[in-house]
Amino acid sequence: MNELDELLAKLELDQNIQLEDIPGIDLYMDQVIQLFENKFKGTKRSEGDKILTKTMINNYAKGKLFFPVKNKKYSKEHIILISLIYHLKGALSIGDIKSILGGINEKSEEENFDLEQFYKSYLHLYEKGAEDFKRNVEEMERAVHAELSDAEGYSADLKKVMLILSLANISNLYRRAAEQLTDSLPGLPGQEDGNTKKTGQK
Repeated sequence: MNELDELLAKLELDQNIQLEDIPGIDLYMDQVIQLFENKFKGTKRSEGDKILTKTMINNYAKGKLFFPVKNKKYSKEHIILISLIYHLKGALSIGDIKSILGGINEKSEEENFDLEQFYKSYLHLYEKGAEDFKRNVEEMERAVHAELSDAEGYSADLKKVMLILSLANISNLYRRAAEQLTDSLPGLPGQEDGNTKKTGQK
């Protein structure tokens, strides 16, 4: 296994909260935290990192990123929404996440939206995206080596820096595209007659 293969393995791209991982009963906050910790502990950058904390969940609740809990217990729908928040927060602001999930929260609370089916579709697309990601990283590494193959004085570390720069740039492009799509969602502040108007706030 080469260094890139080791990197991709360490990312544990196949780890996710599956519907079958969520118990059929409502959970207390500590149980929700433990569920996420058990599932994503291998993705930590350092041992001291936290996957999910009480403070995070309370902040999500205060920010109305998911509809209110009842009797301090979190339903399957709450856990699905927290899973979506977990994946979104690495790329987008809390304000953007609230905008993205606002309609889903409203429909879920009114019980006229099949959140489980929506989440199944998300997981399917996640798996496809993970496979595409692996291929794209491998292609980018080959492109870096091809670009610098004839250049003198480029050590393995400098080639790695070039790969980091290239991956970070692609990440930024995807983030900017996601932000533009978020700004185009209906009913957001600053929109007039269906057209998006930038508010300057994230």
